[in-house]
Parts: sequence; C-alpha cells; structure tokens
Amino acid sequence: MKNLRPVGVIGAGKYVPERILDNAELEKMVETNDEWIVSRTGIRERHIAAPEQATSDLAYEASIKALASAGIKPEELDLIIVATITPDTSFPSTACILQDKLGAKKAAAFDLSAACSGFVYSLAAATGFIQNGMYNNALVIGADTLSRITDYTDRNTCVLFGDGAGAVVLGEVPQGRGFQSFDLGAEGAGGDQLKLPAGGSRLPASAGTVDAKQHFIYMNGRDVFKFAVRVMGTATEEVLRKAEMTKDDIDLFIPHQANIRIIQSAMQRLNLSEDRVMINVDKYANTSAASIPLALVEAYEEGRIKEGDRVVMVGFGGGLTWGGAALIW
Repeated sequence: MKNLRPVGVIGAGKYVPERILDNAELEKMVETNDEWIVSRTGIRERHIAAPEQATSDLAYEASIKALASAGIKPEELDLIIVATITPDTSFPSTACILQDKLGAKKAAAFDLSAACSGFVYSLAAATGFIQNGMYNNALVIGADTLSRITDYTDRNTCVLFGDGAGAVVLGEVPQGRGFQSFDLGAEGAGGDQLKLPAGGSRLPASAGTVDAKQHFIYMNGRDVFKFAVRVMGTATEEVLRKAEMTKDDIDLFIPHQANIRIIQSAMQRLNLSEDRVMINVDKYANTSAASIPLALVEAYEEGRIKEGDRVVMVGFGGGLTWGGAALIW
C-alpha cells in the first residue's frame, strides 16, 4: 500500500439502543447467574433494540454522527457499505435502505456478509475503491440486531449477544497515515460451527423450521473458541508483517469483543498490557459486525487514539472468517 493513495478514517460515530439487558435480568429468564457469565465471558450487560427498530435504524443513527464528525453531507457520499448478518430484509439491502434514509442519492450501496469479521472486510473493500480513484469517500457501517436471532431460552448463547452500530467515513488522508495493511481469510469447512440454520434457500422458512428453532444462532462454543484464539494471534502477526510493524509498535489493539478470555489470550500472545487494548465487551457483549467499530469509536471518543497512533483491529466470526487491519491514525 506504500505507493497508493493514502486512505484513512476521517469521521466516526456509534449508536446503541436505549434498553439495557443486564445479567440480573437474564437470571430470571434462564438458569444462569452473574458470576458465571462474568467469569466466563466478561459480559455484564448488553443493549437490545426496541421492537420498532431494525438494523438500518441503528446504522442510520451511527452514520449521522460519523458524517457530522467528517464534515461530509449525505449527498456528497460516493459509497455505502453495511456489514451485517441481520439485514432488515434479504433484499433490498440494508445499505440501500440506509442510502434512502440518509438522502445519499449519488452513493453506490451494498451489504457485506462476513459475520463478526464483516466490518474489517468492509474497510478493506472501501479502501480499495478509494485507493484506485473510483471513489473519493465511503461510509462503512458495522451494524447488527442479534437479539432478533437469539434464543432467550438457550443459556449457552443468550448471554453472549447484543445490538448496536458503529460507522466510519473513509477518505484520503496525508501521506504516511491511514490503512497500512489488511489480512482477510476464511475457513469455510468450519461454517457449521457457527450459523443461522434456516431462512435461506437451503432451508426456507416453514412451520417446521420455526418449531425446530432453526432461525436462531447455533454455535459450537468449544470449537469456535479454539478457532478464535488461534486466528486472533496469527491474523495480528500477519497484518503487522504486511505493514512492516512489530508488536511493540501497537499503540492500541482493538479486538472483536466476543469473550474476555479470547481477548486475554491474544494479549498474552502479543505481550500487550491492558492499557494498549480496547475492551468494552462488558458493556455491549458480542454485537457481531458492530463490535469492532463500537470499540474503535468509543476509544476515539475517550481520547485513547491520538493522531499518529498505530491501531490494529482484528476480528473473527461465522464463515468461519477472520480479518485484520493496521492503521496509522
């Protein structure tokens, strides 16, 4: 990326629904308790969308803030990418619905599905469009309403997920700044370990699929945990190698917020102290594609990212997929 047009984040915003579902409330819904949830996941609460809110609504709120931060009007946008696994509808895309809500009439728009890695995949795609001169700017959103596909009678999964959205505006930045490298990958053979079984062309919705609870998240927690621990480290090392950086160069590490134990494993492998890692899984739980942008925007708002800082983001998720990005702010 050394001789290409430098592309970076020029605006950012986030949104989470008002309703908070804490562990104490979950104790009344399934056989679990706060100590068990916190010790195994690090999660204390999660935000839940209101009945009338869809993914595009969460994305809209985050996008308005990101555009204001960037000083860009919706009608000036060239491209909108929404990373999500919980679109408003199969089609039209959530990005097209968002384009209309924003009034971004000249922007191309599409959704990208890579589960919890989706935001990083989308950053890579948008960066490529701007680097090659096809577009001058892009709005990239990670947004999911996982509460709509979570079985609140399943104690193993219902404690893990929440709703939210994070958005960034990408554009040209000064030389030496912006995205330095990406590392994207997939292990499709592990797809059955984390999936939404029904609702697509393989198993269309029917009374049988609804009765069998096949429209809720299925996860083989043990295997996904092993995959996550492995790829968090390898993806980070690979994205650093491509960017010609070392572990010591990382000013802030922003991992996917799925489980505190996975984050701690990555910290240990990379020899990172807690002050160099953004952790907010306790407040939001796993919000899939929204996880990394929520953490990124919150870190920026808290003053933990300053101009010139080297930021590394790494995610993993259904597919199975992973994605890493190295950025000089």
